[in-house]
Parts: sequence; structure tokens; C-alpha cells
Amino acid sequence: MKLVGIEFAPLCVPMHRRYEVLAGAGAFLSFAIGGFLGLFICLYLLFTPLWFLVLLYLAWMYLDRHTCENGGRTSVWVLNWRWWYHLKNYFPVDLDCVPGLALNAKRNYLFCCFPHGVLPVGPFSALASGCNKFHKSYPEFIVKTAVVPQLFLQPFLRELALGMGMISCSANSLNYELSRPEGGHIVTLMPGGAMEVYNVQPGKYKFVVKNRKGFVKLALRNGSPLVPVISFGEIDVLDQIEIPGLRKYQEFFRKYLGFVPVIFNGRGFFQYSFGVIPRRKPITTVGKIVISTHLVRTLIECFSSVGAPIEVSKTENPTNEQVKELHDKFVQALVALFEEYKHKYLLNPEEQQLELQ
Repeated sequence: MKLVGIEFAPLCVPMHRRYEVLAGAGAFLSFAIGGFLGLFICLYLLFTPLWFLVLLYLAWMYLDRHTCENGGRTSVWVLNWRWWYHLKNYFPVDLDCVPGLALNAKRNYLFCCFPHGVLPVGPFSALASGCNKFHKSYPEFIVKTAVVPQLFLQPFLRELALGMGMISCSANSLNYELSRPEGGHIVTLMPGGAMEVYNVQPGKYKFVVKNRKGFVKLALRNGSPLVPVISFGEIDVLDQIEIPGLRKYQEFFRKYLGFVPVIFNGRGFFQYSFGVIPRRKPITTVGKIVISTHLVRTLIECFSSVGAPIEVSKTENPTNEQVKELHDKFVQALVALFEEYKHKYLLNPEEQQLELQ
């Protein structure tokens, strides 16, 4: 029903759909304002008889400050919350792996995910949560999500992030995870980072990757295979509202706090025309492996049907030329992945072009 230009939701909506809307709203609002809300609660409690609890918690945060750099503190209970099931079904989020994709549980992998989006719900729902096809297909792997270290300075929100399997995206943190001798660890990383948030507009695929080579160097040092991942539909769930003069303030937050505050528009609880809840738009996360180290012959043959693997040896001190060579191969694979799957998941695929920044 549409009234005065606003499209309202129907009154008779199945209960599971309402759960899904709550899950979508809760996920986005938790990370959009959760840090500020936690800080406000701490400040409020300081002026109550419970002030000592704030001091105890701040002491805990200080003692626990290195956890995000040393593998995190994943909670199986948190990863299996029903919340993530409803969040996945809200859009819905699906996973499409290249046929024949096989992962060696004795290896550690670096999944490089694009685009970042306002909040990268696709990679988490498709790869990291406990209610997806990837988890069921590869239960022997532990998936960690690399995020800005500033997130772990935010009261209460940091505990949720750690429970969800999030770790710092710093070089030390990634090295720690990718160098695990027992293998079986996957790190999902958004190489475009906060800079890519500026590019969030429905139908606009613009990845920040040209000058991002740090993740390639880390892969070389640890001998970790690189896996390019694209979440089609990630940029369609919200509109970014651009205001003249806002960019300089956004740059300040990005430079010093690690995130970009954006003004976005989606839908509301009872109408579809405006609000802070992401829209119901299908998100499909597509992954294709790029081999960056020597694997056994049988595994190489497994990939012969989807293209020749790119192999490099583990190099503790890679040269600039080696980094550039692997980076070029990764970018080529990323572009090829987009061109191959845009016809399946995008409207008007012939008009959709991938821009690299």
C-alpha cells in the first residue's frame, strides 16, 4: 500500500519475515551505533553506585587488549545464534563456490572479499557464521573475520565482535593467524577497507585494490593461498546520501578512528521508502581459489576445469617485484571472477563494468 509517496508494508506478514527484519535491523544498528551506546552506558554508570563495575570492565579491556591480535576469542555459542540464521534469510545471503573447489585442512587461507559495503554482511553470513553452506561443507575450518582494530576499543561491542570470530586486520594479527602450523584457519579480509565505503552506491561496483598490496605480501610470507571473493548485491541494500562538505569530516574519522561515518537510507520497520534498515536484496558471495603455494598434484588436477592455478613458493622476504607479480595475478583473477558471474547475478550485466581504484 502506498500513501503520500510512502510504500507501507502489508499488515499480514508471516512471523518469520518479522524475525528477519528484526535480525537485519539489529545487525546493522549494533555495529553502527553499538560503540557509542556502550560508551554512553559506561559514562552513565560512572555516576551511579555501580561505578566500580565500569572500572573493573575497563581494567578487563586493558588486560584483554592483545586478544584481537592473537587469534581472537571465538564463541561457538555466539556463532550459532538464531540471529544469524534470520539475518542470512532476510536478504537472503547465499554462497556460490566454483565447482570442484577443494580446501586443504592442513593449510591456512586468506579470503580477500569485495566490496566492503556499509557493513560487509555478505562475507560474514556466507562464510563466518555457523548457519551457512560453507560451514557445513568445511566444518574442519575455523573462519576469522579481520576488522579495524579500533572496533576492539569500543565497550561491550568488542565482546560481541570477538565472540563472532573477529580479529584485528593489522599485519601482526594476520601473520599470527596465517602462520598457524596446524592449518585449518581461514581469514576473511576486506582489502578495500574504509576507503571502499565511499563507493557504496546501488549498481556501482568499484573496488579499492590497485594500491593495496599488503595482503599479497602477507600471503607470500606465510605461503597462504589467496582466494578472491565477490559479494554480488552487497552494495544494493543501502543508498549512501552524499552531502557537500561531508567528505573532510569522513576522512578525519577514517584516518584516526579507522571507520567512515556515512549517512545512508534503506527502509523502515513498517515501510519500504526510507529508514536505517537495509533493504531485502539478494546477496550472493562467490569465491574462486587462486593457488599461491605448492599443492599436491591431485589438488592441482582438481582445479584444471576452472583454470590453471597460480603457484608461488613461500617467501619470507618477498621482493617488490614478487609482490607486484602476485598482485597483478590476483587482480586479473578478481576481474575474471566478476566478468564470469555478473551475467548470473546482475541485472543488465552488459552495462555493468568493474572499476578498480
